[in-house]
Amino acid sequence: MVNPLYPIIGLIALALAFDFLNGFHDSANSIATVVSTRVLTPRQAVLWAAFFNMVAFFIFNHSVAKTMTSGIADVAVLDNHVIFGTLAGACAWNILTWYFGLPSSSSHALMGALAGAAVVKAGTFDVLVMSGIIKVVAFIFISPVLGLILGLFFGVVVYRLFSRAIPSKVDHLFRKGQLLSAAAYSLGHGGNDAQKTMGIITGLLISAHYLPVGSDVPKWVAVLCYTAMGLGTMFGGWRIVKTLGHKISKLKPVDGFCAEAGAAATLYLASGMGVPVSTTHTITGAIMGVGTMKRFSAVRWGVAGQIVWAWILTIPGSAAVAALVYVLSASLFR
Repeated sequence: MVNPLYPIIGLIALALAFDFLNGFHDSANSIATVVSTRVLTPRQAVLWAAFFNMVAFFIFNHSVAKTMTSGIADVAVLDNHVIFGTLAGACAWNILTWYFGLPSSSSHALMGALAGAAVVKAGTFDVLVMSGIIKVVAFIFISPVLGLILGLFFGVVVYRLFSRAIPSKVDHLFRKGQLLSAAAYSLGHGGNDAQKTMGIITGLLISAHYLPVGSDVPKWVAVLCYTAMGLGTMFGGWRIVKTLGHKISKLKPVDGFCAEAGAAATLYLASGMGVPVSTTHTITGAIMGVGTMKRFSAVRWGVAGQIVWAWILTIPGSAAVAALVYVLSASLFR
């Protein structure tokens, strides 16, 4: 007879693989601007981002993880098959969008997959926690818009403050400043994204009765998730770097600083509210905001439109894959 602990260990390993893919897929969000402005080389940038991804462990609480544990689907419906379907669906969507170079949301892929697998198991949409889902769906629109507004705001303020400065000195100053803004963004990225997998693992442990209902995230789970994300970031996702760093709008160091500052502020706000948002949506919106500040045509809106379609398809796409995997898993491994 198979030891019941083995499937749990396997699912935790799969969850950490998703976290690694999350870091790999979303590393572009942290480093696209700092690489495209040539402040850091790609190798230096991923190490910088990975370090601050992991430093987030010491700074953020686990409110986002709690939302993922019980704020998307009723924790009572979670079992090994639902968790497996969730993780497999999210991983498949991440790989697909990475292959095509589309900066879709790993976060929404995970949430969509969890909802899809849970609904198929329960046979009803009543299993979904609508208050949590509405909050998440609202931030699909709020986070990029807020990122755009804050990126534009920081851009206007900075350009006015340095309007009479010598361009070469401004460039030199913000090459250093962009190290700080990239670090701030990577900190927010780790603080929001790593917690989503923590919530899934904690839900798995609760459903298997290794933790009581309502438990906080165990420290060892948090350490593993932050480490997996940091390692994924170190390996990078260069296809998406090209899309974010070059195809949406051409950036200078001062522009990169403003975009990262606006996106970081948005992530800190969302994490403080316990909302699992898309770091991809946020940084894309901020880059658009900075590009719009120069002139409306500075943003390549055709590329932006392709990205928006990837956002729209992420939740139903990952939900469909997760539902299929759940059915196969429940049928083959009863």
